[in-house]
Amino acid sequence: MKRFGLAALGAAAMSALYTANAFAADTTKAAAETINQQDEGWTFTAAPYLWASGINGQSGLFGFPPQDVDVSFSDVLQHLRFGFMGVAEARNGRFTISTDIVYARLNADIGTPRGIIASNIDATVTTFMGTALGGYSVYYQDGTNFDLVAGARLWSADNRFEFHGGAFDGTSASDGDTWVDPVIGAKFKANVGNGFYLAGWGLVGGFGAGSKSMWDVMGGAGYQFNEKSSMFVGYRAVHDNYRHDGFVNDVTQQGPMLGFTYQFSAAHHGTMED
Repeated sequence: MKRFGLAALGAAAMSALYTANAFAADTTKAAAETINQQDEGWTFTAAPYLWASGINGQSGLFGFPPQDVDVSFSDVLQHLRFGFMGVAEARNGRFTISTDIVYARLNADIGTPRGIIASNIDATVTTFMGTALGGYSVYYQDGTNFDLVAGARLWSADNRFEFHGGAFDGTSASDGDTWVDPVIGAKFKANVGNGFYLAGWGLVGGFGAGSKSMWDVMGGAGYQFNEKSSMFVGYRAVHDNYRHDGFVNDVTQQGPMLGFTYQFSAAHHGTMED
């Protein structure tokens, strides 16, 4: 019985030692994975996209009462002279820096009744929306991340009119403004398997510092072709309510998106010694 008791005690001790070693190994592995995620180096993503958006709301120029605006994407495309849309992001572990740029220049030839003021008006509308955000991933694991972000959005709108013929022949007029909104929000990306992923963001801003109010939401799905490239389709809506010195921009711009992403890294490799 004494030998049996010693044998049982030894088996229990060996079992406890094995369990402790296994727990230590798992803890060390988890810590190593966390260190690798935190020290993976910078990864850069560039994503040009097409946003087929229409515009509706109210717009006011030169202090006149705001007028209703309802412009479809086909109308925008008909008068588009130049445009660029793109997102860029730099990530190092849980930390991100990102930008989003939307620029468009439209031109329209407006006829006038009777031609007294002018026989026609050449209108050029230039808009710019540039966003810069810093973020931190509160969840960052297995190709899925949920980021809290904060930053600023720069808006610029310029409406220029050139009069031809009539009493105002050879004259021009312009109205617009430039303003900055503070922005806060969240972004996410989640791998769902077989190369597919979901992604989106939700932002709010303005708070009376620039715009009275502003929001920007986007969601969609993508497919990863390989480690560097993927395609994304989604839907985006942006609303801005800005009023200053007779200039009014109270509009919502929304429509489907199609984008392509390219990713490359500048990760450095080091060695760890026990």
